Amino acid sequence: MPTLEHPEYPEATLLHLESIMPCRESQMSTLLSVFGERQQYSFPSIFIYGHTSSGKTYVLQTLLKTLELPHVFVNCIECSTSRLLLEKILSQLQSLSSKTKHASHISCDTLNQFVCLFKQEIMAEELQNETIYIVLDKAEQLREMEANVLPAFLRLQELADRNVTVILVTEIVWELFRPNTGCFEPFTLYFPDYSIGHLQKILSHDHPPEYSADFYAAYINILLGVFYTVCRDLKELRHLAALNFSKYCEPVVKGEANERDTRRLWKNIESHLKKAMQTVYLREVSSSQWERLQQDDGEPGQVKGLSAHTHVELPYYSKFLLIAAYLASYNPSRSDKRFFLKHHGKMKRTTFLKKHEKTSNHLLGPKPFPLDRLLAILYSIVDKRVAPTGNIFSQISSLVTLQLLTLVGHDDQLDGPRYKCTVSLDFIRAIARTVNFDIIKYLYDFL
Repeated sequence: MPTLEHPEYPEATLLHLESIMPCRESQMSTLLSVFGERQQYSFPSIFIYGHTSSGKTYVLQTLLKTLELPHVFVNCIECSTSRLLLEKILSQLQSLSSKTKHASHISCDTLNQFVCLFKQEIMAEELQNETIYIVLDKAEQLREMEANVLPAFLRLQELADRNVTVILVTEIVWELFRPNTGCFEPFTLYFPDYSIGHLQKILSHDHPPEYSADFYAAYINILLGVFYTVCRDLKELRHLAALNFSKYCEPVVKGEANERDTRRLWKNIESHLKKAMQTVYLREVSSSQWERLQQDDGEPGQVKGLSAHTHVELPYYSKFLLIAAYLASYNPSRSDKRFFLKHHGKMKRTTFLKKHEKTSNHLLGPKPFPLDRLLAILYSIVDKRVAPTGNIFSQISSLVTLQLLTLVGHDDQLDGPRYKCTVSLDFIRAIARTVNFDIIKYLYDFL
């Protein structure tokens, strides 16, 4: 007997849903109860929330497709304005009717116009007697739109006087959505994170046919023992499992061990998993490049070119801004004349300058610097003349947002903002190589 029960759908369909969506029976049962039968009016709006990779979108999409319920699915990230969102909903709504598969584009500017067009579109015979579901994924984007968009979707069933349910899918709680003026309260459904037992059960379903289920389950148990404390993202764990399984099987393939020799299999993959720990959530190399890296005879726990984030993508002048910020953080201000002034006159010997230094600047950490010093160094190291335009200042703000620079104090202080560079030496050397800049020649500690 299936855990899911519903008089509207056959038992075989419900069993199939349980098999393809394990560990989410409770949420599916709640959704089926709220949906009711096809012709019944459902709840006007449903709010589904939970952390990333908790199965919200997958469960909802699979449920609607398997049960063949008429629905529209829109990712709100793809819609920068309310007009794009409304037009995309109407466009998908057209495709639900067999008579209008190749209909022309519908223009919709206001919510009032949307409600009128929506009522016209669902007049088709296929849609009149069933509940229509409008799924808005990444619904937190609605908060950036006009103030009337969210309240209107929450009570669209009342405004349109049609059998429609709007489902909002998001990663944040309802309290952060609720407008100050109040609105219709949706039915809320929480998707909790997968436990380690749930992850073990889900990932064990992916075992290759050439190996036994127990052998792959033992591998997943080892993988979760290493990564569960730092990563609980199902997608990332599934990627790591597929990426490292060939190394785990290596002794079995070579005939050096059998499938039950867990100790030998763990010893073979231990250093391999330590390297993989450095790349959790990162996609700096492809899977094939990662496999080639494992064949190099390097120190365990070190991955060439990965720890320094060498493949970070920044605009051309942002790279020079970051280099200038690093030089300003780790060079004393009195050395700027020596490094960046062409005709600086007679200078004291480096040994004399350094004999009073007690500790390396890199050991002391980055020092804060004013904005005018950052721009002065930037103009010195860039070959072409750079005008102090708004573009340059916006790139500084972007570096702060990316946490490559830190704003020290308040940005509205009278003497101008002060910053601090937070990147490592390896990172900045990798950035400097991309613009053919030898940063070591400009660092005071390396004189």
